[in-house]
Amino acid sequence: MDIIEIYHAGTEIIRHPEIKFSRPDLDFGPGFYLTNIFEQAENWGLKRAEKRQNKGIINKYLLRQKDLFNTEGINIKIFDTYSEEWLDFITDNRSSGRKWEQWDYIEGGVADDRIIDTIDLYIAGFLDKETALKRLIYLKPNNQICINKQEILDDFLEFNGYLELD
Repeated sequence: MDIIEIYHAGTEIIRHPEIKFSRPDLDFGPGFYLTNIFEQAENWGLKRAEKRQNKGIINKYLLRQKDLFNTEGINIKIFDTYSEEWLDFITDNRSSGRKWEQWDYIEGGVADDRIIDTIDLYIAGFLDKETALKRLIYLKPNNQICINKQEILDDFLEFNGYLELD
């Protein structure tokens, strides 16, 4: 695909995303998080709205993905499944690790409500890696994209409107 529509949900309209507002210790490290799954963005937006007692917003963007993927000097990591590599990456980043630092664009499954208990039990040492992976193997990953380089947001991402959630 040349250009894809992707979404960022929350309670604010974000026309010009900025990396400096990102939080540490997330699945793929600090960065601006998006998804290409509208229903996932909608669910997240509704949860954030309820938590903040505000109106949910889905920001829509166009990502020039083909141009991004063909640009020299941009490090891209894509996890197609919940794998041992994905599990190591997620647990490291959620434990203040820095595996995310070598990548500018990271895409893959979300450690969401369906699997967070497995991740937490693994991090706490109550599950070994083999058992954790067996619990995850049959789950279809949702999708998250983490962009942690401001130049990518500025050069390849275009605001394409927003939707208010009721």
